[in-house]
Amino acid sequence: MREQKKEDSKILLHACCGICSSYPVSFLKDAGYDVVVHFYNPNIYPLEEYQKRLEAERILCGHFDVELIEDEYNQDEFFEYVKGFENEPEKGLRCDKCFELRLVRAAKKAKELGIKNFTTSIVISPHKNFQKLSLIGETIAGENGLNFLSIDFKKKDGFLKTNKIANSLSLYRQNYCGCRFSIR
Repeated sequence: MREQKKEDSKILLHACCGICSSYPVSFLKDAGYDVVVHFYNPNIYPLEEYQKRLEAERILCGHFDVELIEDEYNQDEFFEYVKGFENEPEKGLRCDKCFELRLVRAAKKAKELGIKNFTTSIVISPHKNFQKLSLIGETIAGENGLNFLSIDFKKKDGFLKTNKIANSLSLYRQNYCGCRFSIR
C-alpha cells in the first residue's frame, strides 16, 4: 500500500456484523489506517437480531481499540428503499439496493466526519459478489468526492482469518444475511 499523507490515514469501515468486520479492521489497522467503524444496518430483522450483531461489533471495536459509530436503526427506511424488490431472489436486485442504501449512508457519514476513504466489510463474505459491491461503492464514492477502497478482504485466507478472530472473541454468529427476506 502506498505511503499515506496524515490526512489520508483515516478510513471509515461500514460494518455489517462483528464477524465480517473482524479481519477487515485488523487488515486496515496493519496497513496504517486510523479505522472508524460505522454500524448502519436497518436491514437486519428482527430487532433482537440487530442488537446481538451490534453487541458483537462493540466487543470487536473494544478489542481493537477503534471508534465505533452506531447509526440509527430504522427498519422502515430499509423497507421503503427496497420497495418493489421484495420478491427478488437472494443476491438479486433487492440485495443491490440494500448494499446501496448502506454504502450511501457510509459515504455521507465519512463526508460529515471529513474522512476521504471508506470501504465495507460486506465483501469478506463468500456469498457476496466483490465486483458488484466494488462498483456500487466506487459509484457512490465518485458522487461524493470520496475514495472507496475496493479491497477483497476474503483473499489470502481473509475469510478464515476473520472467523479465527471472531471465534477468539466469542462473537455472536448469525445464520442468515440479515433482512427478513433472507431468512427464508
